[in-house]
Amino acid sequence: MRTVIAGGHGQIALKLERLLADRGDRPAGIIRRPEQAQDLVDAGAEPLVLDLESATAPQLAALLADTNAVVFAAGAGPGSGAARKNTVDRDAAVLLADAAELAGVRRYLMVSSMGADAAAHHPDEVFETYLRAKGAADDAVRSRTTLDWTVLRPGSLTDGTGTGLVRLAPSVGRGTVDRADVAAVLAALLREPGTAGQTLELVAGNATVAEAVAATAGHDG
Repeated sequence: MRTVIAGGHGQIALKLERLLADRGDRPAGIIRRPEQAQDLVDAGAEPLVLDLESATAPQLAALLADTNAVVFAAGAGPGSGAARKNTVDRDAAVLLADAAELAGVRRYLMVSSMGADAAAHHPDEVFETYLRAKGAADDAVRSRTTLDWTVLRPGSLTDGTGTGLVRLAPSVGRGTVDRADVAAVLAALLREPGTAGQTLELVAGNATVAEAVAATAGHDG
């Protein structure tokens, strides 16, 4: 199974690439800077150099040949201004959807954020722009009938080693979740087509990743 991950050098993406490579899949990561390529190679992933802020849908689609699924895990990141929240967190996600449609790739996993909403309000102007950008991206992807999408909305991210225990449901309430557990859930979602068409929140919990993903797909783990 070949999975292409937008934002391939991000912390969640690198963890996901290692998980996919370890189970025998063929992960590839889209990166903006060539000097990031070795980190992907070390994680077992194929580096694909492309600037998502300037690329066209046909250019991106050309990288998706022989691809089974795409994951949007890109982000402007902390310290970036409001403008890049729109060009990366919103526009690049829509670009990936456009490219997936052109390439005939149906499975699309969106790494979103708890609280994402195209009409969000927040006292911090940049964070409000971020939540609105993520919400608009989610809406754009969910409107595509040609995509088997799943939107994953993690709570506040932490940097531990992961517990393997999560709570995954359409609404789970505020909480934290380790990036390693987010990556593990994404890896499981890629193998569970029954989760297509769902928007799921994710925090630390008491169910194993396999149990949580199986439950959202409507069957026992």
